[in-house]
Amino acid sequence: MPTSSALTLARPISNASIALQFGLTGLVWGSSFLFMKIALGGLSPAQVAWSRLMLGAITLGVFVALRRDILPRRIALWGHMTVLAISFCVVPFLLFSWAQQHVTSGLGSIYNATTPIMTAIMAGLLFRVEKLKALQVAGIGIGILGVVVIVAPWQGLDINQSLIAQLAMLGATACYGFSLAYMRKFVPSSSMSALVFSFLNIGIGAAIMAVLTPVLVLTPVTLDPWIVISIVLLGCLGTGIAYIWNQNALRAWGPTRASTVTYLTPIVGVALGTVILGETLSWNEPVGALVVFLGILLAQDRLRRRRPATT
Repeated sequence: MPTSSALTLARPISNASIALQFGLTGLVWGSSFLFMKIALGGLSPAQVAWSRLMLGAITLGVFVALRRDILPRRIALWGHMTVLAISFCVVPFLLFSWAQQHVTSGLGSIYNATTPIMTAIMAGLLFRVEKLKALQVAGIGIGILGVVVIVAPWQGLDINQSLIAQLAMLGATACYGFSLAYMRKFVPSSSMSALVFSFLNIGIGAAIMAVLTPVLVLTPVTLDPWIVISIVLLGCLGTGIAYIWNQNALRAWGPTRASTVTYLTPIVGVALGTVILGETLSWNEPVGALVVFLGILLAQDRLRRRRPATT
């Protein structure tokens, strides 16, 4: 497990450490769709979103308290963080939780992989905070092609899965893309560490959900050990520590390159569906995974030939 130096940006982090945190984030977030699916066996969609935000805020709050980090005082910064809490946490968490009632966890993880293209659109066209190179655009396209190979539309799509639910998941990834570009535009290189930034993001989202508790959450629940374990992992790990890792990658690589972490989620989601839910693994899924990895390398401009250093 990474040490405390890997949790914040209090001092420079090596590119190898960023790459490790990038991979761990993809693994944890890919597992989150399975955790949501299990949790929905006893909780409502709003209760799942409420629980993960509360547990994530508590986890991050413990780290902040242990490090004795100071929260920012600028009112404008708190306003920007409130926008991010709504667009990066509250709305997409509710949309994904609701949609997971009607689609498989694997399909949910696959739709999550559309985040990089949403981020590219928002960062490049709406906020104009990042200019994409042709190679990066090609990488995003290849990554999406890999996702298409995993979905295998030529085999026919499951007509029992709700179209509205799939549109809701696309709406959630559009929120992610908006949020990543918004961070770059309005909260760049702030004095906040990645830990404090993540705590405010999740913590304000949890506060908003607390206010909405009488409207959204006060319904019967059914708990068993698997549901409890799933919601704890979803909250403490997936909505807590993984957000710090993601913030480190975001600050080091930029919004579009950091958002390619969602290319890893369908690989993890499909694998967990096969092992835990007993889904059949087809040839197109590992092939699509390889195409996705190629897209990540191109989107991060890692395959470009380096010129030898001159004296």
